[in-house]
Amino acid sequence: MPRIALPGKIGSPEFMTAYNAALATVTVREIGKAKSVPGTVSAAIASYYKDNRFTSLASGTQKMRRAILERFRTEHGDKRLVRLQKQHVAAILGAKKPFAARNWLKALRGLMQFAVAAGLISSDPTATFEPAKAKAGRIHTWTEREIAQYEAKHPVGTKARLAMALMLYTGQRRSDVVKLGPQHIRNDVLFIRQMKTGMEKADEWLEIPVHPELAHIIAATEVGNLAFLMTESGAPSTVAGFGNKFREWCDEAGLPQCSTHGLRKAICRRLAEAGCTASQIAAISGHKTLKEVQRYIEQANQALLAQAAMRQITGQNENERVTNLPQRTDYPVDKSST
Repeated sequence: MPRIALPGKIGSPEFMTAYNAALATVTVREIGKAKSVPGTVSAAIASYYKDNRFTSLASGTQKMRRAILERFRTEHGDKRLVRLQKQHVAAILGAKKPFAARNWLKALRGLMQFAVAAGLISSDPTATFEPAKAKAGRIHTWTEREIAQYEAKHPVGTKARLAMALMLYTGQRRSDVVKLGPQHIRNDVLFIRQMKTGMEKADEWLEIPVHPELAHIIAATEVGNLAFLMTESGAPSTVAGFGNKFREWCDEAGLPQCSTHGLRKAICRRLAEAGCTASQIAAISGHKTLKEVQRYIEQANQALLAQAAMRQITGQNENERVTNLPQRTDYPVDKSST
């Protein structure tokens, strides 16, 4: 809008006369009105943002989905929502990499489910659609050798060792680990409210017994009063800052392939190899579905899993073995797989 001079003191008759005259020349346009023509994709997105199906999501999930939906609005905002068909969804997701396609599908499915409930469309074009499966193991699961290598480089008492222990013995995401402090431990139990899942009620807190090794490392390390992981300036670590710092610690240990999230997968693997059920693993990791747990334990050792399973039905201890069976030594051995 053009700049208009307003004479006199603010509130004086001279000022108010000029002010009202200036207002008469200004055309006020509601922000976003051009984007929100009824029936369009843009209007549906604007309404979805106000609906509890969106506002009840965790803040991190809202941020991720809003970023996706705004890109979708930029490309298709002026189009009629009722014209969106399954083949259009397939084309949109087909242009994405597998992991990105999964996130796009979740965001679009949330929007479409709202649109159906609000009567904007009659059916959900994403209802039966599944994106191409991502290749397993994209996020590397730490091996026991890699864990030992990191521990050798970063001894007990260092912040680097504490960071790994918090990740490895709680199974939480880095966004939850940076919030943990002494106040979250009561009677040797760690109380965690996960950010991503949006736990808000008192009975939705995870209650995880503190592993003896984690208790030992916490006691041997200088920690903050409100957060275990503090920066050099004495402030709690941010999610991004912690991720960058942990990347440095992994590189120092000669583990460029390892990451914070790989430790979350590592504890799931350990629990599976110890004979824990998917439900028991989820009680530690906080996963909402057993399907998610299965993706995390894909690197579990088959032989260890089989041994744990057999102990469940035989009542054997871990160190017991059946020794009275006839042994054969003439079986061929596949050297390439050993």
